[in-house]
Amino acid sequence: MSGRIPQSFIDDLLDRLDIVEVIDRRVSLKKSGRNYTACCPFHDEKTPSFSVNQEKQFFYCFGCGAGGNAIGFIMDYERMGFPQAVETLADTVGLEVPREATVFQEEPQQKKNIYSTLEKATDFYRQQLKTHPQKSRAVDYLKMRGLSGEIARDFDLGYAPPGWDNLLKAIGQSNENSQLLIDGGLLIDKPEENKCYDRFRDRIIFPIHDIRGRVIAFGGRVLGDEKPKYLNSPETTVFHKSRELYGLYQSRKANRQLQRLLIVEGYMDVVALAQHGINWAAATLGTATSTEHLTKVFRLCSEVIFCFDGDEAGRRAATRALESALPVMEDGRLARFLFLPQGEDPDTLVRQIGASRFTHLVDQAQPLEDFLFESMAANLNLNTLDGRARFSKTVTPMINQLPAGIFKELMMTRLAETTGLSTEKLAEIQELHEASKHSEEVSAAPDSKPTPEAANPVQRSSKPSPPEATRNPILYAIALLLHEPKAAKKIEIPSSLEHNESIHAPLLMAILELLHKRPESTSAMLIGRWYGEPWGETLQQLLQLEQFISEADLEQELIDTLSYLDQLHQRTKLDNQVDKLLSKDYAQLSEEEKTLLKQSLSDMHSK
Repeated sequence: MSGRIPQSFIDDLLDRLDIVEVIDRRVSLKKSGRNYTACCPFHDEKTPSFSVNQEKQFFYCFGCGAGGNAIGFIMDYERMGFPQAVETLADTVGLEVPREATVFQEEPQQKKNIYSTLEKATDFYRQQLKTHPQKSRAVDYLKMRGLSGEIARDFDLGYAPPGWDNLLKAIGQSNENSQLLIDGGLLIDKPEENKCYDRFRDRIIFPIHDIRGRVIAFGGRVLGDEKPKYLNSPETTVFHKSRELYGLYQSRKANRQLQRLLIVEGYMDVVALAQHGINWAAATLGTATSTEHLTKVFRLCSEVIFCFDGDEAGRRAATRALESALPVMEDGRLARFLFLPQGEDPDTLVRQIGASRFTHLVDQAQPLEDFLFESMAANLNLNTLDGRARFSKTVTPMINQLPAGIFKELMMTRLAETTGLSTEKLAEIQELHEASKHSEEVSAAPDSKPTPEAANPVQRSSKPSPPEATRNPILYAIALLLHEPKAAKKIEIPSSLEHNESIHAPLLMAILELLHKRPESTSAMLIGRWYGEPWGETLQQLLQLEQFISEADLEQELIDTLSYLDQLHQRTKLDNQVDKLLSKDYAQLSEEEKTLLKQSLSDMHSK
């Protein structure tokens, strides 16, 4: 049946369901305090970290980060799409799933059409590798790199032959199809020059799949000496390179229970490793490894090994990966760093030394904790008081990015042993450092005598707050609403949010607007509203903040947080106003501008 499922039906369905019953039919749950727990069905663990909140109707795993409502659980557990999951759950409560007119299906249908077009392009490129008159150039290159026909098949490798419009002529003859090729990033359209031509020409083609196996983009490796050597699809509605890893789908497909993932830097590294039986590697797509990447990976396995060149550039890339990994290093997760000999990459090295010796190198990779302490101690003399002080000042904030748990405590203990300071003293120093930073933030806010609670409402919670929430009041406000949607009942949407440059401000506005229109919305409904979208991923990540939110007056907490955002906005406006006036010659200011400047400076001085 075509057409979009109405949001009102989805909300009604979630309202009729009990997530505890839905999950307990598939995973045995045990009552534990206010929640229900079990060993997570999405990753291997011996100690239960999978929690189901009956009151708010969502689940969250503190081990792998999986989370969502009843629909999301069915999608992940049964490995089915959103419509199928809704149908499955609707059957259990005797409801028939209605569908809206297709006019409301425009954007989802557009995505489906793009996926279909990308699949057709994959077939075209694959066929060219078999039949094109110049196929031997591509085939010989792949053989020279040691790849078999089976590996080329497993990764859907193809060939974009020379020429400006091969793909366009093959599957883009109609205006509709050519537009889909443009939307999918396969054609370059220059209407001002009346030109439209293939993006990939005379290149080996590497289709990029999402975790569900759909082709979402392509990478192309040049066969000659042209630049760039590697070319990726641009960002599209179905492809966001900062969230995807090449080969992750194949790694999961080849390993029913993926134990670990080796993150490398190139397509050929992934394919060459798979050729040698190391079928648990994936590559970033021209970007640094992000926290978003790792959140996705840790839902699938508990160990990540970063593989870099051993030169200075490789060390810098490893440091960036370290910084991305810290916020997601919950207990039970492992990250390690493998540095290859200079001038080698996984592709060349595995062909030289074989899979067994390469795997041995991976097994000997440096644990995250060792790399952190070693790299931060570089160029410091830890035998001196000054060296240890500098080391502590650098490392303590990094350790504080770790989620609360045993691993974080052990890291603080090791830092104490290295510096000669007690863990209590280190905590005291960090508190003073945070207080100093907080004082600077408060002094910038236009509040005549701000209390610590009003100036930074995130600190009001009696429980320790994770760094992300402490630093970002917008995320904290969203977490409050997710925790208690009814808190928005008396809240007006601050006009300053429209001018806030945070990428999360639109989500906060959208949630407030939704709760004003539908005040009966629950936490599960909020998650369901944006499930499968980037905003939905943000909401799922914020589920873990539940343990840090005080049960005190949440409505007042939200008011204080939004008030703080307003204050920051007003202060920024005032600063900009003063800067603009000060950039002019005072003598050239009008009387009105002089009066305004004096008043603004007076306001800044008094606040």
